[in-house]
Amino acid sequence: MLSLRYTSRPLTSPAVTDSTKRQQQARVLRDFRKVHRLTGAFLFVFFFVISVTGLLLGWKKHTGGLILAKTHTGTSTNLKDWLPVDSLTTNAFKAVKDSLGADVTLTLDRIDMRPDKGTVKFLFVEEYLGVQLDGATGKLLHLETRRADFIENLHDGSILDRVFGVDSGVLKVIYSTIMGVALLIFTITGFWLWYGPKQMKQDKPAMAAQPRAPRSGRPIRPV
Repeated sequence: MLSLRYTSRPLTSPAVTDSTKRQQQARVLRDFRKVHRLTGAFLFVFFFVISVTGLLLGWKKHTGGLILAKTHTGTSTNLKDWLPVDSLTTNAFKAVKDSLGADVTLTLDRIDMRPDKGTVKFLFVEEYLGVQLDGATGKLLHLETRRADFIENLHDGSILDRVFGVDSGVLKVIYSTIMGVALLIFTITGFWLWYGPKQMKQDKPAMAAQPRAPRSGRPIRPV
């Protein structure tokens, strides 16, 4: 009598592999969401300051002199007509002391010469003071508070070196490094929080009916 038997073999279901892959993707997505949330929570204030100050710096020349005063025009753009730098510097110190008082302490930060405007700008450390003089006559053209410099120091973190009196600029470097790395992490995790679910949706296996395997290897006997 002829007997037919089924040989049972272990079958690997594609659904198991797809399920494991989706679990791994979901785990990565949860980790990225956690890192993104913690980064945003801990550095919220710094991100807010950077964004606001960056916006203000972008608009500084278009605020009607509120953030950055316009450069006034002197009487001559020919450098041969200009006064010596030491004479202009003396006039700049005198202009500030005449305006704010003789006992004010002044530390010159830098000198910005604008030959095309016939103007020399003297920028002081104290109170972000700035003086614009006519390069040829030494006459005071404008006395200002450099709000743009203050905003820039807030933006790049150099305000920390200024407050704590650190001349090397090491606090600015540390601040810039931390914020740069944090922004990079924030960008990568944010992108994955958007892209990850889309990829998981694309990789979702189709729910197709699978044929059932025989329960046992009983012989099938012909009738």
